[in-house]
Amino acid sequence: MAAQKGKDLLLKIDPDGTGSFTTVAGLRARRLAFNAESVDVTDADSAGRWRELLAGAGAQRASLSGSGIFRDASSDAAIRSAFFDGQIRDWQCVIPDFGTVEGPFQITALEYSGRHDGEVAFEIALESAGALAFEATP
Repeated sequence: MAAQKGKDLLLKIDPDGTGSFTTVAGLRARRLAFNAESVDVTDADSAGRWRELLAGAGAQRASLSGSGIFRDASSDAAIRSAFFDGQIRDWQCVIPDFGTVEGPFQITALEYSGRHDGEVAFEIALESAGALAFEATP
C-alpha cells in the first residue's frame, strides 16, 4: 500500500441520529487508537511461571482525537451540543484505502485555545461507548 495523505483521514459526526454524517471541518490532525485489555489467568500451575492470558475476555475500546480550527458552523454546533449535553453520538473515522470505523462515541474532552496573533484552535477527544463496526474499502 502506498503512503496516504493525512488530510484524507476524516472524522465525521451524525449530529441528529439520522445516519447522515457531517465531516468535522478544520481538523489539522486526527488519530484513531484501538485498545484491548488482557485478563491474566496465571496461577501456581502455569508452565514455567509464565503469564497466561484468557483469549477474548478483555474489554475493547477505541479512542478518537483531533485538533484544528473550526471552519464550519454546523460541525462546530454539533460538537458543542454533544459535549455540553453529554450525548453519545454515532461517529465515523474514514481511513483512506483501509476502511471506515463507525459507532457510538462520547466526547470526553473539548479544549479551545488561541494566541493573541493567531486563530482559535480546538482539540477534541472521544471514547467508544459501544460496539464498533468496520467496513473495509473495496
